[in-house]
Amino acid sequence: MTTLALTGSPLWYAGRVGGTLALILLTATVVLGIASGGRTEPRRIGRFEVGLLHRNLSLLTVVFLVVHVVTVVLDPFVHLSWAVSVVPFGASYRPLWLGLGTAALDLLLAVLVTSALRRRIGLRPWKAVHRLAYAAWPLALFHSAGTGTDTRLPLQLWLYAACLVSVVGAMGWRLVKAGPGRVVGRLVAAVAALAVPVVLAEFLAAGPLQPGWAQRAAVTTVLLGGGR
Repeated sequence: MTTLALTGSPLWYAGRVGGTLALILLTATVVLGIASGGRTEPRRIGRFEVGLLHRNLSLLTVVFLVVHVVTVVLDPFVHLSWAVSVVPFGASYRPLWLGLGTAALDLLLAVLVTSALRRRIGLRPWKAVHRLAYAAWPLALFHSAGTGTDTRLPLQLWLYAACLVSVVGAMGWRLVKAGPGRVVGRLVAAVAALAVPVVLAEFLAAGPLQPGWAQRAAVTTVLLGGGR
């Protein structure tokens, strides 16, 4: 057992690397989208360059997500089907936490498809779907924390902290720079930005950082109608 834990499968390592890089790139995409949106105007670079960078980061996120999904499905350790990659909460391995990742992927795919059809569907529907990327980020974060076998490593915890600080910092900066109006929307954004770090910290302390998390995470299989 120790030898397997140390050597591991190349697919397992590729899946973890792809997922980690996808989370980092998604965080950067969300931060850039928050910081450059609204009435804020970039000073040193134009909006075209910001938009181009935002699009390239989004595409890179999808690329590494595909790498993550393909390698995890092909890895014989968890025995996942291809349907699990698009249908949330249907896996037999940690279905709740894998389901969060699948839901995040579905949201990002919806953003990608509507971006390709932006001229046909119109600006307003595209913007409505495009905002789903903000919901995909916390889903991906909790998916990584709940499913990742390396969540207890200090480096991985620092990575989660950096992602949280980046997004919350960008949201705080955006709220400070925002003009008057839309009080309800700004209040909801502020509450969400503060709630995610608190909920994640409590979840980590009570879940993945405690002994026996692997067994407890698998219990949700029964609750969600999966196998034994």
